[in-house]
Amino acid sequence: MNKIIILIFGLFLSLTVLSDEWPHENISNAVFALDVEDRVPINIVEESDNSLGKIYFFTNIRNLSGERITHRWIYQGRVMADVSFNINGPRWRVWSSKNLWHTWIGVWRVEVLTDDGSMLYEKVFNYMDKE
Repeated sequence: MNKIIILIFGLFLSLTVLSDEWPHENISNAVFALDVEDRVPINIVEESDNSLGKIYFFTNIRNLSGERITHRWIYQGRVMADVSFNINGPRWRVWSSKNLWHTWIGVWRVEVLTDDGSMLYEKVFNYMDKE
């Protein structure tokens, strides 16, 4: 009986530690990437030079089944794109992409919003002039 209690406590503790490492309680992963293959972000980046052309924003949404979320792409305080997704399961991986003009140098921000406009998370990406 003691072994079962210790096992349950250990499992609870490990789940608590894992959830503390998530960027948000409902987002287990949120990254910019050069591509997405088989629902997995490939070549994760936080910055790139302006020869890139296209960037992906990937989020792994947890426990929001039945909700709708939006990736809002923002550049210089201006909304450049809103991409919305229906979340159809307890773990739902979604991504959006943005084609970047070589002149759109600077900080890009993606906000992850709920249907009522509440922000769950935001992440920034630096798009630099090629030197």
